[in-house]
Amino acid sequence: MWTSLGPGYIFPAASACVSARWRLSGESKVCGICGFFRFDDPPSSLIGDRPVLERMRDTLTHRGPDDAGVWMDQNRRAGFGHRRLSIVDLSPAGRQPMSNEDGSIWITFNGEIYNHRELRGPLEAKGHRYRSSTDTETIVHLYEEVGESLPRHLDGMFAFALYDARREEMLLARDRIGVKPLYYAPVNGGILFASEIKAILAHPAVSVSLDFEAFLHYLTFVSTPAPFTLFSGIRKMRPGTLLRVDRRGSLREEVYWDAIVPGRLESADDEEMRGEILRLLEDAIRKRMMSDVPFGVYLSGGIDSSANVALMSRLMDRPVTTFSVGFEGQPAYNELEEARRVAGLFGCDHHEVVLTPQDLQETIPSLIHHQDEPLADWVCVPLYHLARHTRGSGTLVVQVGEGSDEQFFGYPGYLSVYGLESSLGRPLRALPRPVRRALCGAGSGLARILARGGDRLELLRCAAEDRVFFWGGAIAFKGEEKLRILSEEARHRCNGFDSYHVVAEIWDRISREKPESDFGERMVYLELKQRLAELLLMRVDKMTMAAGVEARVPFLDYRLVEYTMRIPTARKIRGGVPKYLLKKALAGVLPEEVLTRKKQGFGAPVSEWFAGELYRYAEDAILTSTIRELNLLDYEVVSQMLKEHREGERDRAFLLWNLFNLSRWYDYWVAGRRAV
Repeated sequence: MWTSLGPGYIFPAASACVSARWRLSGESKVCGICGFFRFDDPPSSLIGDRPVLERMRDTLTHRGPDDAGVWMDQNRRAGFGHRRLSIVDLSPAGRQPMSNEDGSIWITFNGEIYNHRELRGPLEAKGHRYRSSTDTETIVHLYEEVGESLPRHLDGMFAFALYDARREEMLLARDRIGVKPLYYAPVNGGILFASEIKAILAHPAVSVSLDFEAFLHYLTFVSTPAPFTLFSGIRKMRPGTLLRVDRRGSLREEVYWDAIVPGRLESADDEEMRGEILRLLEDAIRKRMMSDVPFGVYLSGGIDSSANVALMSRLMDRPVTTFSVGFEGQPAYNELEEARRVAGLFGCDHHEVVLTPQDLQETIPSLIHHQDEPLADWVCVPLYHLARHTRGSGTLVVQVGEGSDEQFFGYPGYLSVYGLESSLGRPLRALPRPVRRALCGAGSGLARILARGGDRLELLRCAAEDRVFFWGGAIAFKGEEKLRILSEEARHRCNGFDSYHVVAEIWDRISREKPESDFGERMVYLELKQRLAELLLMRVDKMTMAAGVEARVPFLDYRLVEYTMRIPTARKIRGGVPKYLLKKALAGVLPEEVLTRKKQGFGAPVSEWFAGELYRYAEDAILTSTIRELNLLDYEVVSQMLKEHREGERDRAFLLWNLFNLSRWYDYWVAGRRAV
């Protein structure tokens, strides 16, 4: 059910939006890209076939419904496909793929570069001739000047492929934080790439099978950590990396940016930090308002989305358009009242959508198609519907609040883990290893005392084994529970493998490169590198682009991230208050009632639906899936989990949603494709 409450709908205590002038600049195109780079000589018709390239490109039509382009060089060494969603400068001047003046450099680009105007002037002064006002063309000319250091100079969200005909090599790049995805697949005689996996699967050189290691990771992290995907042979670019591919078939990955920032703001006072946070956030929102099409904000009524609305309203001379979602008959999951209140405070043009269990059931096939590989986060459901209704209203660009909770310690679970580490973990880790293992090992007196202690017992085990206690904010199956869900054959294949090395690799990096960082800073770094990039931002990109809507993420402006990564955790949560520092920064922007409102979180009533109206639907999807042919899971254990959830013995919804998405993914993408 879709409701428009109308422009300037007035709620209690409403006020007019603040007028301001702001300037559009350049061109923004959020798009779908794909292509190939061929190693073999003479040319292989399988890799460098134009109709195949066009077929790959057109699987991405939803990402770019406004225009399509394709380019291949004369010897079919490289070829690019492009689908265009035009946001700024809607003229044909920005058609892609695009080249430099002599056609020796070609690019296909997805995203927007906020500083391209600043970059363009010096490039023109050096003699580069522009044929358009696009940020895409600036990237091409900048590459001619700075070469492979190109991504370091760009401020924006992006994924691109660039071909240098003179050097016969290709560069692939993903933006610093990972707002835009990019995948690649080495194949016989070359390499394929695309914004989405489905475009790679459209190439006949690619076969489909499940990657067993990625499957094990998915069970734990509810998404696959880069560079893995659930498709064997298809890889995902890590955020902040550049991949150089030469004609010999050599692939070289370079990290051009990381969130490990030298120094800590030990001496800065709160006033100074509050001012800088607000300045950086205001600038991030301003930069992301470039658009020649209608834009708005996804509004929950919480601090992050409300800050987007409040700060955007200062920069506009018309009402901010806002969108909220709720669930029929589920007041515990509805934030509609709070969103209406904030929309009224700032005189917004507010819209709502209300979902039912039937909406979930009818949506699943589309979710599975657009996700490519499962993202077992039920926020995908309301986000997908919100994006569809956003597009239906005529709005093509939205700002979202992802990234704030991670940087400013907004999750209650963060505080719990941080407090437990401070009170128990740190003293234990200070002990000599033999003493620690004797004290914390299984069967010890302390372990018996804390046998029912949940997280405390888990912390003891980690301390005894020299392991990291915090794995991330969205962990499903791990440890004994993960082994229990696997079939005997799968347990034998994994040989004790438990995905811990994904966490350890990231944790060890910041511990080694910034030893002065505290436990909370390392938690945030882990979340930025793993859960935020490969789950939260993936869901935002895939669900909004499924409807042809562009999402922008001001809280993840890299300059704001670099600043917050220098702030000690205790300064962010003074007095045990989540987001203490952010709330202080926004004290003159948002009313006290918004700043002090208890965090609810963006979710969906899947637990209730899976125990009620949709139980049979979930049971059938999981227990009759064709993935059973792989003998990966113990279905007696799975059946017991379903029974426990239905009868209210234990809430198994999060784990069942993981298995549900995996099952539907396999049926659609593996068994379904094989049957075609």
